[in-house]
Amino acid sequence: MFDFEVIWQYMPRILHGALLTVEIGVLSVLCAIMIGLIGALMRLSGSVVLASIAGAYSTIVRAVPDLIWMLMVYYSAQLGLNAITSALGWSDVEISPFAAGVFTLSFIFGAYFTETFRAAILAVPGGQIEAGYAYGLTPFQVLYSVTFPLMMRYALPGVRNNWLVLTKSTALVSIIGLDDMTRVAQQAGSATQSSFAFNIVSALLYLLITYVSLKVFVFLEKRYQRGVLVGGSDE
Repeated sequence: MFDFEVIWQYMPRILHGALLTVEIGVLSVLCAIMIGLIGALMRLSGSVVLASIAGAYSTIVRAVPDLIWMLMVYYSAQLGLNAITSALGWSDVEISPFAAGVFTLSFIFGAYFTETFRAAILAVPGGQIEAGYAYGLTPFQVLYSVTFPLMMRYALPGVRNNWLVLTKSTALVSIIGLDDMTRVAQQAGSATQSSFAFNIVSALLYLLITYVSLKVFVFLEKRYQRGVLVGGSDE
């Protein structure tokens, strides 16, 4: 069942796929955080138009399965773009699987981060923000120096959960031809008739990524809890 010699032969490819998985995950979560911050600020802006747009984005994206979004971006969007470029007499546009994967995951999880950050911003004591304005800070300075650090204290549990889900969702890029860890393990299992063994290897690598991620979030939680009395009030 476990031919370690065969598994070892494929390990360089699987580890390369694991590195690609991490790259996609990190880039996607960074972009998703930016989208989520913008979406949360739009929802809390007081503008009916901006709040409606951000609310519709958050609701629609979270309601549609991730797999459908991945297929729509890589296949449907590419066909639509090529139809437009052909009508304009331009050359066809080819979306790379890597770009499509990062864009789709960022687009999907940006909706989840929108709700995570919206709730976290609402949890920030209003007096802290008012104090920032009282010191003469601009709205951007208040956001950067006051709201964001305080917000992260409340947002980190949600950010952690979104990241852990996102890392598993990176396996979706295998359906658009990227040789990530899941795809390489599947190909190796099919070629050697040892699918179970290679799936176990893939699962263990995902567990390793999760373990390291949790250690990073423990560090971040300690960092953002500095100066807060346990069981006390931070207002």
